[in-house]
Amino acid sequence: MLPAVRAEAPAILLLAALAAAPFLGFGEGYMLTLLARAMILAMAAVSLSLLVGGAGLVSMGHAAMMGFGAYAVVILDDMGVTDAAIVLPTAIAAAGAFALATGAIAIRTSGVHFIMITLAFGQMAFFTASSLAGYGGDDGYTLYSRSDVLGLRLLDDRLAFHFICVGALALTWLLGRLLLASRFGRVLRAAKGNPLRAQALGFDPFPYRLTAYVIAGAMGGAAGFLFANATEFVAPAYISWQRSGELLFMVILGGVAGLHGALIGALGFVLLEEWLSHQWEHWRILFGVLLILAVLFLPNGLSGIPAQLARVARR
Repeated sequence: MLPAVRAEAPAILLLAALAAAPFLGFGEGYMLTLLARAMILAMAAVSLSLLVGGAGLVSMGHAAMMGFGAYAVVILDDMGVTDAAIVLPTAIAAAGAFALATGAIAIRTSGVHFIMITLAFGQMAFFTASSLAGYGGDDGYTLYSRSDVLGLRLLDDRLAFHFICVGALALTWLLGRLLLASRFGRVLRAAKGNPLRAQALGFDPFPYRLTAYVIAGAMGGAAGFLFANATEFVAPAYISWQRSGELLFMVILGGVAGLHGALIGALGFVLLEEWLSHQWEHWRILFGVLLILAVLFLPNGLSGIPAQLARVARR
């Protein structure tokens, strides 16, 4: 197997498994809803991984990108506009514009300063959404209906929505993978490793990082569009720093070495959370302990387990 194919095999196999899931005993409404939620969050995690693993930008405000996409659905729904051909581009553009405006400031910093600035921008978005009394304020907004696709109610069908989510996740991962493998991605990684050396070679890291930030924000907006349609409800809680922290933890849990880590981390996070919530009333305690253990004993995340086991076997 070629090295490039071997490196991306986990993502390809996982996407294939998600596509086959409805035919392997996971075709019930509840399971399809759960998998759709996991895949949408995986989209957001992949877009965040593009920043964290590709550019070294650890954002604590990435949930705001999803929030802008979700609230674009809400605002257009209130205006009576439900055609996905209009709503989806608007959601992507709104999230991308927010990323451009905030990234132009945040990316001039680095390290903990970047983390704190993105956290501050995320909280600004959260409090702004909470003040939108016309769209439910703190109580949130219930959609009248899901978006239609050129007049067709495709998103209302659970199975069709499942495959739309699979396709959107695959497209998000593929786009991120192509970006990182391109000249653009090589400059990003060079600036991540040594910004001064990249500048000495004639590459100003700022426009590359800002472009990556805007692309990741647009991907988050697309995830927000799907999330709003999946839940048929949008609230400021979707933009909170806790959600941003969850997305960041999904990336770390899966492993930052590749975008496939975000896929594995997001799906593992959501499915483990759901399973534990049905086992014990105080499941969050055990969930937190398991996540801490994963960070301590899986330095390369869940995606690094095969290599870690191989090293142990060779000893």
